[in-house]
Amino acid sequence: MKNRICVIFTGGTIGSVVSGNTVDLSRDDKSVLIEKYTALYGNSVKFDTLRPLNILSENVQPSDLEKMADCVRGVNLDDYDGIIMTHGTDTLCFTANLFSQIFCDIKVPLVFVSALYPLDDTRSKGVENFAGAVTFIQSVDFGGVFVSFQNYGENCKIHLASRLIAATQISGEYESILNVDFGEIVNGKFVYNCAPQNPTIEQLKAPRKKCNAQKLCTDMVTIQAHSLLNFNYYRFTDVKPKAVMVQLYHSGTVCTEGEEANFKKFLAYCKNIGIQVVIAPIDSRARIYESALGLPELCTAAYDISFEMATVKVLLALGSDKKIEDELKENYFFEKLY
Repeated sequence: MKNRICVIFTGGTIGSVVSGNTVDLSRDDKSVLIEKYTALYGNSVKFDTLRPLNILSENVQPSDLEKMADCVRGVNLDDYDGIIMTHGTDTLCFTANLFSQIFCDIKVPLVFVSALYPLDDTRSKGVENFAGAVTFIQSVDFGGVFVSFQNYGENCKIHLASRLIAATQISGEYESILNVDFGEIVNGKFVYNCAPQNPTIEQLKAPRKKCNAQKLCTDMVTIQAHSLLNFNYYRFTDVKPKAVMVQLYHSGTVCTEGEEANFKKFLAYCKNIGIQVVIAPIDSRARIYESALGLPELCTAAYDISFEMATVKVLLALGSDKKIEDELKENYFFEKLY
């Protein structure tokens, strides 16, 4: 039985306590999460712990992400059956997608766990998410980056980190793109989801090449399409980004008529001042709306991946001096749906 796991603590709600109406980081070095897990599930698993930083995830900086990555790189994988990394829910999606790229070829499971409420709150699922990660690690014989998360009224789900999408507004629940998770924990056992969109176990066991891009660059502006969006307010006269990402509507569209809201006019502006524009998400198998005809030819399109993953790929390409187009075509850890 697999019984040794490295746990990397980084803070977040799962590492916080409640004081009145405020949630803040716990300053206690003891591992309350492991204590609660052991009380419920026994002590058959040996946990070694690391704590490279202790922050609320909304405050994460590029240097913090590098500390977290360096901590993973410093773990002797031969000594462990897997790694669990605790993380705040606010930016869990970004870090999970990022690590799915830079650690796409990791030979043991690296599983992110978090909680919507501190562990001393009865609504918290932090221990359940941690237990799900342990069960998953004990159940598989392949590596990769995953997320263990239980939504209200559901079993604990295991997600491919490369397909995790942003949490739902207010409720903070997490899903995979297309609502296809990788599996779930049922009665203390991991059950693989054999949906056709998921990679097979054989594919997960096969060797994967290392990600070409390993460094981040934050010189990018993100714009989310919404009704009556005025693109004229995006004028880069003082500071010019290296790229602009525009999150399209679910159907792969954005306004292309009128004046202020006309995306094509904004594209012309960006081209004139030398800024690359990336659009996502786009389903390559879907019918194209008339309003979106010709858009991929006017900018850079990210096909068949989530907007969150496209964001990670662009930032990594910019930081690693790689072509954005080349990185968007790569499929390092099953981020491509087709």
